[in-house]
Formats: sequence, C-alpha cells, structure tokens
Amino acid sequence: MAQRQSPGVPQLLRVLNDRAALNLLFTEGPQTRAQLATATSLSKVTASQMVERLESRGLIEAVGTRPGNRGPNAQVYAVVGSYAHVVGINVGPQSIVAACADLVGEVKGRVELELAEGDEPVTVVHQAVALAAADAGTTVEHVSRVMLATPGIIDPGSGDIGFAWDLPSWQRGLHEALEKDLGTPVVIENDVNLAAVAEHREGAAQGVDDFVYVWFSRGIGVGVVLGGKLHRGSTGGAGEIGYLPVTGMSLPESPVTRRAKGSFQRLIGADVIEELAHTMGIEGTDAAHIVRNAAAVDDGKAAEFLDEVANRMALGVASVSSVLDPALVVLGGEVGYAGGDPLADRVAAALPRITPIEPKVLVGTADTEPVLRGAMRVALDTVRDHLFN
Repeated sequence: MAQRQSPGVPQLLRVLNDRAALNLLFTEGPQTRAQLATATSLSKVTASQMVERLESRGLIEAVGTRPGNRGPNAQVYAVVGSYAHVVGINVGPQSIVAACADLVGEVKGRVELELAEGDEPVTVVHQAVALAAADAGTTVEHVSRVMLATPGIIDPGSGDIGFAWDLPSWQRGLHEALEKDLGTPVVIENDVNLAAVAEHREGAAQGVDDFVYVWFSRGIGVGVVLGGKLHRGSTGGAGEIGYLPVTGMSLPESPVTRRAKGSFQRLIGADVIEELAHTMGIEGTDAAHIVRNAAAVDDGKAAEFLDEVANRMALGVASVSSVLDPALVVLGGEVGYAGGDPLADRVAAALPRITPIEPKVLVGTADTEPVLRGAMRVALDTVRDHLFN
C-alpha cells in the first residue's frame, strides 16, 4: 500500500523551491523560467508555477526578454529590489555613517553625520536611518532591519553595548530604545566582526571557513570565524586582543576602565605607530598614511620601519594563531590595509620565530568601508531568510 503524503509536504516543497529560485536570482542575477527550472532541477510546469507565486507576492518581476533556441523570446525575471530595505550603520567616536540597501543588495542611499560629545544616541541613529532611507527613496517605516556597528563588546544576552571605551555615552538599554523608536528590528554588532564578515563574503577570506581577521587601527581587534560562523564568546568579548598582556608593556588599570589601554594596544596602536615613525624619520599625516608611504618605498628606513611594525603585529597574530590554529589570517583596519603585501609578507615571515603555527597571512581586499559592507550583508541575510517564514 502506498504511503500517504502529509498535507504539509507539498507546501514545504514549494517553499524550498521558491527559496532556491530566489537565492539563484540574488547570486546570479536575472534568469528565464527555463534557466530557473534547470538550476533547481524542476519541470518546466513546476518552475512556471514557482515563478507565478513569486511574481504574485511582488518578489520578482519580468525585466525583459532573451532570445530562445526555438520559439518566441523568453521572459527574464529579476528580484524586485524595492520589496525591502535594510540600513547598515557604522558608529565611530567622531562620526556615524549609514547606508541603505535594497533587497538585491544595491546601496541606494548614504549619509555621514558628525558626532559631538553629548549627542543623544537614539536621536542620532534615528536621524541617520531617516536620512539614508530618504536618500534611497524610502522611509524609516519601510526599513526592514537596522544593523548598528560599534566598537567594543556587545552583550549577547541583551544585545546592548556592554563595553566601548570610545563611546562612553552609548550605554545599556540602547538596543531596546532604538527598536522602540524606529519600530523595526535593530541588531548591534561589533565593528571588527562585521568587517570580518565582509572579508569572508566578498574579500580575501572567500571560501575559507576558519580564519581570523585582525583589525589594526586606532583600536585593535580580531574577528574570529570558525566553521563559517562568527565566534563571539560567552560574553561577546572574543577578539578583544588589544588587552592581550605583552611582556615589558604596562598592564591596564585594575579594574579595567573605559579609557584604559591594554598591553598589546600600547605596543602597536595607531598612536604608537605614529610615534615610532617620528623617531625613525618616516613621514605621514596619520598611522595609515605613514604605513602606506613606507610600503610604497619599502627600502632603507622605510623597510626598517615596516620590519618593526610587522614584528610587533606578529606577537598578537601568533598568540591568536597558537590558540585557534586558523587556516588564514587577514590583516585589516586602516593600518593593515595600508601596509598591503609588503606588511603582510613580513608578518608571515615573523611568525615562525614565535610560534610553530604558521597560517597563511594576506592583506584584506574588502578595504572600502568593510564595516558598513559587513553590516548590510548580515542585515540582508536575515531579511532574506525571513521572506518565507
């Protein structure tokens, strides 16, 4: 006797097919019904029904025709980008940058605002979201998700900023206040973690599921990706490498205050790089500019300066690598990106002198606003996943 099929099975199959087709359109762009049928291993009839369902929901639309092998031209379908919007925000000590992307992932609006001491966080974030959405031709009410990137430790329980010495006024309770004010889901995530996502999805770490992204800038941090997923730690503090104790460097205050600097931060922070460059006669307006100039010359004093910077960086990279044994280390942050291959190669060469663990070391390639790009990537992933819930 044939087994009866559960009434829910056909519906589940339809959802899976629709999701597969939509993902194909996200990744490959416009497709015909025949192409969707081939890619999803569906019959032409089933594929046509799938297209009609997605079209009736307003998720896809016909955007033109394409010549077929036989018969009339075939209609080409694409995702309707305006179906949903997300806003990614990168908050720093002096400014806040917000970008609004549509469902396809195309950035439609962008705004940058200066931050002043005493600015009320909820008011500032609301203004940034509203302006970015308006620039994209939509409104706050039509933003499906907001991803807020900040420095510091994010409490995985409350979703709030638990510790951020650069943002002393952004206190606990902000997550709930923002969701209430904006009327849409808000997620707060560590900025370095989101930059690591950008490198994983579209940068130097594509296809690598176990890597660390080391951020060298005004602050220092590590984004840890294991098994293709961010590792945040039990309290959200994974990757706070700036507080790594280093022999010979003074320890931070006890207990650690919001303005304290850790040992590794005192060894290779941006201000330290600027001081080192001054003593070695290397010119530049800031740490990133100094390192970029040295990497362009890579000879004489410039080479000596890069050697010293790389040796200091390698101490932190070696410590992380000895614990996690990653397949890849990606150098990022303004200083990491500025050093390019000359700096990455030196860090890689310094590791065998410190640790038997020798991961591949590369400079990141998602160097244009990686935090903001990662924020929008994560927000879009969530919105797309919820389309069929």
